[in-house]
Parts: sequence; structure tokens; C-alpha cells
Amino acid sequence: VICPGLNSPGLGVRASGLIGRSWAMLFASGGFKVKLYDIEKQQITNALENIRKEIKTLEQSGLLKGSLSSDQQLALISGCTDLKMAVEGAMHIQECTPENLELKKKVFSQLDLIVDDKVVLSSSTSCLLPSKIFSGLKHVKQCIVAHPVNPPYYKIGLSPVRILKEIDGMILTRIQYAIISEAWRLVDEGLVSPSDLDTVMSDGLGMRYAFIGPLETMHLNAEGMLNYCERYSEGMKHVLKTFGPIPDFSGATLENVHQAMCAHIPADPAHLAARRQWRDECLMKLAKLKSQMQAE
Repeated sequence: VICPGLNSPGLGVRASGLIGRSWAMLFASGGFKVKLYDIEKQQITNALENIRKEIKTLEQSGLLKGSLSSDQQLALISGCTDLKMAVEGAMHIQECTPENLELKKKVFSQLDLIVDDKVVLSSSTSCLLPSKIFSGLKHVKQCIVAHPVNPPYYKIGLSPVRILKEIDGMILTRIQYAIISEAWRLVDEGLVSPSDLDTVMSDGLGMRYAFIGPLETMHLNAEGMLNYCERYSEGMKHVLKTFGPIPDFSGATLENVHQAMCAHIPADPAHLAARRQWRDECLMKLAKLKSQMQAE
């Protein structure tokens, strides 16, 4: 996605998939002109139609971001199959191609030949190291990784955080993978059903993690952090030592989890899309609640 400022040439988004579409909607909600680039014209056509439907639905439900109307936001988003034309005058370029190192390197190599010395070159990678994606580029000092939490439209733009050192995976991904790994092991070892495991997160940890993080939770669950570690560190270390190896996410446990998820939400496109829409509406309402509470 390439995103230009309002009344300026524009911002750009590269790729017309879910992440690219969400970035485009987010940038347009802030009043930025957006060009959505893809090598396939039909992909752009489909993306623009999906964006139109979603923005209209958001407006009807009162969940549209920004101060502009749906029509005003849609007027800011266009498509382009010519990379040079897509990035012309851009102040920010957001790459949203699949998680493939060689593909991303190729994209940035192409961009490196045609951009100026001011535009921000940003990748949405979730696991690939920036030093590998951007190596050898003339404009490497203009390159960053800015990964959105999926779905971007409902989370991005609220709380940016900075990773201080390069590491495999973003901070959220690493924490998420740690949770997924232990969740999988608990199901694999027959300690809990897949549905009950999800309930522990959605009705338990997730409730407070929506407002405070794990470190503040420790701080509040005792008389401060020092007191928490004094009380619970030995117990934590004892339990952590019982954690098993990294799961391979296959075999009987995969089938068990798959069947449990499908019993709750069938894995066909219609059911998955409906559940995603429900999820997104919940996230928007939660974001509004958090904003209201922070303003009090």
C-alpha cells in the first residue's frame, strides 16, 4: 500500500490481499490518498469492491473510522498495475506480499530503483528479518518493518511500539506463539479440550489482557513486582520446567483441534467470513470502550 497525504500525491499499498486492503482502509480513514498496487488487474478490481462493501458496512453500523464519510474515504483509494506509477509522489510505501523472503527482496529491489530519498519503505512481514529483506538496497536507511496486528483496520493506529533489537518474529508474534505452543501441548496431552482451552483465554486471561499486559498483571496481583516475584517465582519456575518441547502441529492432535474448531465454526468460506465479521465488530466496540475509559 502506498499512502500519500491529503492533497498530496499519495501513500501506497503493494498487494491487494487482506492485509493490503486493511492498510488501504486505515490510511484512507485518516484522510490519505491511497494507491493499491498489484500485478493482476482483477485482483485490484476485487480488492476495491471488497473495500467498498466493507467501508459501507462499517458506516452503516457506526464503526467507520475517521471523520470522513464512506464516499469521501472511498474516493481516496484507487488501483494501479504499474509499479512506477503507483509509487510516484508517495510519502509511504507499505509492502504486503506473502511471507516469502525472495519475493519481498525482489519487490524492494524494484522499488529501490524508482523511489526518491524521502519515501518510507515499509514491510508488513511478521517473521522475516529486516536485515535480510533490505540487504544491499541503496535506500536501506529508509526501510522499516511495520507489521499490523490482524485485522489491521481494527487495531492499527492506536498503540505503536518499537522493537529495540532485531529478532525473528515481532514481539506480538513471539508471545502469541508461546501461548499457542503451550495450548497445543495441553490439548495433546489430554489435559483439556480444544473448546475449553479457548474459553480459558477468551473468558479468562483475554479479559484482563485487553486492558493490561502480563507485566502489569504481575505488578497488580501482589504488592508490586518485587513482592510478586518474591511470592511466586519458585512456583512459576517449577511449572515452567514441566513445559514440553515445541509441538509439530500435526497428526492426531491436529485432527482433534480441527474437528473441534469446525464443530464451532465450519471451515467453509461463508462461515469463516461471518465469524471474522463478528470478530471485527467486537474489536471495534472494544476499541471504542477502551478509548472512552482512557479519556475518563
